[in-house]
Amino acid sequence: MERVCFRLQVKPELMPEYIRRHTEVWPEMLEALRQTGWTNYSLHLDESDGTLIGYLETLDLEAAKAGMGKTDVNARWQAEMGQFFVELGDKAPDEGFLRLKEVFYLA
Repeated sequence: MERVCFRLQVKPELMPEYIRRHTEVWPEMLEALRQTGWTNYSLHLDESDGTLIGYLETLDLEAAKAGMGKTDVNARWQAEMGQFFVELGDKAPDEGFLRLKEVFYLA
């Protein structure tokens, strides 16, 4: 199982709406994540500066991302959520995040 941690930067002025959207994640998006192997997935937001840390476990991150890439719901979600982040360029959030290196794990 891969343990994946990543970072994104939420625009400070959009943090309240970003939080609201994640209290109402579409049921079909949640199901797509489960079906494509995203497990133990959580997001943590530093409300002082908009730093967003995500964590998930999956058998294969690239396969999980590819599976989501084939779903209509993911395309719609990424299109809506892209506006919330700083410096993604032309990438969707699920492609533009910075994966962080694991340096310690207590099993």
